[in-house]
Amino acid sequence: MRSSSTDSFVRRVRSHLDVLSATERQLADFVLEFPGELASYAGNELAELAGVSPSTVSRFIRRIGYDNYEEARRQVREEKESGSPLFQSATEASRRGHLVATHFQRSQANLASTFERLSDRQMAEIVKAIIAAGQVLIFGSRSSHAFAQYLRWQIIQVVPRVTAIPGAGETLAEHLAGIGERDCVIVFGTRRQTRQMELLLEGASRARAKVLFISDQASPDFAGATWSLQCDCRGPGLLDNHAAVMAVCDLIATMVIEASGPAGRKRLAAIEQGHAETGEL
Repeated sequence: MRSSSTDSFVRRVRSHLDVLSATERQLADFVLEFPGELASYAGNELAELAGVSPSTVSRFIRRIGYDNYEEARRQVREEKESGSPLFQSATEASRRGHLVATHFQRSQANLASTFERLSDRQMAEIVKAIIAAGQVLIFGSRSSHAFAQYLRWQIIQVVPRVTAIPGAGETLAEHLAGIGERDCVIVFGTRRQTRQMELLLEGASRARAKVLFISDQASPDFAGATWSLQCDCRGPGLLDNHAAVMAVCDLIATMVIEASGPAGRKRLAAIEQGHAETGEL
C-alpha cells in the first residue's frame, strides 16, 4: 500500500490498517483515537502512551510513508493548526468554552463525509435485497448492538422476517446454521468488535447471503461483503461520535418503508389496527 504525499496523516494510517502487525495496529488504534497527540510528544513518549516500543513507532511511521517521526509530527502539527476538529481534544475545547460547538462541528463533519460516499444506486440495491430476502439478520455487539436493535425495530414494520442476532440465551451458531443465499445479513462493525462479528461475516459469505457491512473509517473493511458502508465516527473527545451511523440507519429504514409497496403497507396497516385493538400504544 503506497501513500501519496498529499494524503492526510489519518488517511495514511487508515489506508494501512490491513497490513499492520499486532503491535503496529495497537499504535494505529491509539493515534486514530488521539491523532493530535503526535504533535505534542516525542517518539519515545508516544510509545509509552500507546504501550508499545520506540522501535514499533519507527517502523509504523516508515510503513505509512514518512521518512521519519519528525516529518509525521510536522504534518500533524500543520493539520492541527488548520483548525480541524479531528485534531482538537475535548479537554482543550472545554477549557476554551467551546465544547458544545466542537461536538456540533464534529457531528456535521462526520455526516457530510459519510454521506458523500453514498450513492442512490447503491442504497437502492441494498433496500431491494432487504425487501426480497428470505430473512434479514442484523448483528452488532458492544456499542453497535444498539444500532442493530434500532434498525430492526424500524424495518420490521414492513418486513416481517427481521431478527437481531444472537438473542438472549442464543448462540451465533444457531443462526449461522440457517443462513442461505436468499438471506440478507446486516453487520454493524464499528470499532472494537467481538470475535462473533468475524465469524458471522465469514459464515454469511460462505452461505452466499447478501452481506451489508456498516463500519467506521478506523476499522478494516470486509472483502467478502456485498456492500460496505463506512461511517466517519471521529469524536472530539474520548468517545466516538455515532451521529453518522444513526443517520445511515434512518436512511435505510426510510427507503425500505417507502419501497416496500402494497405488501409493506398492508403489514403496517395490520400493525396499526392491532395497536388500536389492544390499546398497547
